Amino acid sequence: MTTPGKPTAAALTSSTTGREREFHFTSTDFDQVRKLIYDHAGISLAPIKQDMVYSRLARRLRALDLDSFQNYLSYLQSGDNEQEWETFVNSLTTNLTSFFREAHHFDILLKHLQGIKHRPIRIWCSAASTGEEPYSLAMTACEAFNTLNPPVEIVASDIDTSVLATAQKGVYPMERVSKLDTNRLRSFFLKGSGAQAGYARIRPELQKMLSFTRINLLDARLGVQGPFDALFCRNVMIYFDKPTQYAILKKFVPLLRDDGLLFAGHSESFLHAADLFHGLGRTVYERADRKERSQPMYHR
Repeated sequence: MTTPGKPTAAALTSSTTGREREFHFTSTDFDQVRKLIYDHAGISLAPIKQDMVYSRLARRLRALDLDSFQNYLSYLQSGDNEQEWETFVNSLTTNLTSFFREAHHFDILLKHLQGIKHRPIRIWCSAASTGEEPYSLAMTACEAFNTLNPPVEIVASDIDTSVLATAQKGVYPMERVSKLDTNRLRSFFLKGSGAQAGYARIRPELQKMLSFTRINLLDARLGVQGPFDALFCRNVMIYFDKPTQYAILKKFVPLLRDDGLLFAGHSESFLHAADLFHGLGRTVYERADRKERSQPMYHR
């Protein structure tokens, strides 16, 4: 007798189209993957992610010439295998992003930056992915100060090293930047020619504002120094359970300035951490222990 809602081994062995899979993939294999990614990266994989897990990790079995998931999972956990752990995490993380995604946040950030006078400004983008978000932050800083050399430093991090490598290059197909307005395209990108035709490169002035580094938000020591005037952690917490979210948010508190802002994704809420962060509306938060509490200024 099977538990209602729990996929059987037979169900996991076949794809959603009914065709037999290349590799045997049981519910035990899937549960083991879920435990490993949770323990290593804090990511809570839902049961409906079984097909995604199979398709992404099957590539690793082929690349390593392994014939079963059990052999792969044994290989992953054998000895000093840091590189494969990195690839394992990279394979199971989703990196959906775009320039100026959730545009209202950048309007709020622009006003926040303009209110800071006569000192260097620091921003942390904790889920940089392929770079669209941190470069959008850099563009916003340039617009706030009307210069390509604003007094702003941006730390761009991610757990996935492969997307960070893309971000560091700062080169994008034209279709990725086509939705930006003409002024931003002219001001912040260089159009490729010859072998680079059909691509656009971020201007070097913006790249100099960014430093890229791998950070696992579960690490006890995050390896990043505060204080920050703004911290973007958007569409990341949805992969963590509430206790893990709380633990990460607790680490964020001392990294933010007293008047710093924390930006979350549109589907994320930190009501369970009200002792740490106070909501200002539209998924923008300030420290709950701020000496002078702000009034809500952004309508949901």
